[in-house]
Amino acid sequence: MELAGKKVLVFGTGKSGIGAADLLRKTGADVILYDGNGNQNSDEILGRLENPNGVRIVLGNFPEKLMSDLDLAVLSPGVPTDLPEVLAMKAQGIRIWGEVELAYETGKGTVLAITGTNGKTTTTSLLGEIMKAFRADVKVVGNIGTPYTSVALEETDDTVTVAEISSFQLETIEKFHPMASAITNITEDHLNRHHTMEEYIRVKELITKNQTMEDLCVLNYEDEILRPFGEQLKAEQKVQVMYFSSLRALEEGMYYQDGGIYLADENGTLLVTKTEDLKLLGLHNFENVMVAVAMALHAGVPMDTVRKVIRSFAGVEHRIEYVCEKDGIVYYNDSKGTNPDAAIKGIQAMNRPTLLIGGGYDKQSTYEEWIRAFDGKVRYLVLIGATKEKIAEAAREVGFTDILFAGDLKEAVQICHQKANPGDAVLLSPACASWDQFKSYEQRGELFKEYVRAL
Repeated sequence: MELAGKKVLVFGTGKSGIGAADLLRKTGADVILYDGNGNQNSDEILGRLENPNGVRIVLGNFPEKLMSDLDLAVLSPGVPTDLPEVLAMKAQGIRIWGEVELAYETGKGTVLAITGTNGKTTTTSLLGEIMKAFRADVKVVGNIGTPYTSVALEETDDTVTVAEISSFQLETIEKFHPMASAITNITEDHLNRHHTMEEYIRVKELITKNQTMEDLCVLNYEDEILRPFGEQLKAEQKVQVMYFSSLRALEEGMYYQDGGIYLADENGTLLVTKTEDLKLLGLHNFENVMVAVAMALHAGVPMDTVRKVIRSFAGVEHRIEYVCEKDGIVYYNDSKGTNPDAAIKGIQAMNRPTLLIGGGYDKQSTYEEWIRAFDGKVRYLVLIGATKEKIAEAAREVGFTDILFAGDLKEAVQICHQKANPGDAVLLSPACASWDQFKSYEQRGELFKEYVRAL
């Protein structure tokens, strides 16, 4: 779509919306930047734009006259596609894109894209490092923190874009076409946005929408949703599928067994690495390594380069991140454990008695499975945030009663410090999003580290 001269509404004034508006201005589009929060300051928003000249700001109630001559609307990921304003634009025949579609349409080069409920960020970071060791121009973008729109116009035919893609971003793709994609897993999440598991699954699977027989999709063999989806993908779209498994040896695919990660294909079985040579800990991280290796090999990276990078990679911030040890107590920041399944991985990685800080924004998740996974490791569950009563009720129902409440994260850290014994761990792994008390899981994690270091 030629954007020069087009009238485009950008819905949302956060990082993604600002990135989209800046890109659109550079393409010559006429930009209206809209946000339903009428308490914001227009001048402050304009000050965040690279080139505010000609950008119109509209805040508060959505004026219907805005739709009269729009050519396109670009939604920030946080804007639900079933909002009345969005549905009204669709009814008027206005094209609806997200930031990912906008960036893809204006960018160049090859795209490697990763989605899934958990594991996206670590896998994306690792794959980005592998690609940087092999290719000169690599962009690591998306839900990982750098808006795709902020780099799209810098891309050339030689650029490799490694993108972490959320379900929110996949809702609005049209032509987005990764050369290699991955769905790490699908478990219950974001039902407050997608309403049903069926819709959440459908949206996640859209990452393969435009892939062909030359492309690869990497899928979790042990996921009861993704295994049949892979067979469907091979049959209907002829897309190449590589499965990975942490529970069994596969005749074809990547798998973990007896302390090693292996690749099985028509040439036989190859040991990729012994897991004792990795800095990453935990079975879930071995899965992340398998996904990144499969995608990198499809992109032409030599195995020697892959091995060197995966053995040196130390992980990502806010994901089972070692903070410090004080008075014989070790503190870990797993603020990125924003749903129960991710938080299960966090507690499974602990190898000592643990005081666990949980709770936060309510995404309509259920918590019983997470609490059952405590497996005798958790001495106290310290709860904060909007979900603390809901989680406490779920815990009592499955027989866990060592529950404490805190008014905020700082108090939770202080309670853990008082209750912990030398040899214990304190783990922030909330099983909830951060938006009730924090701007992001990153801010929550940074504050946790700040409070711990100040003890």
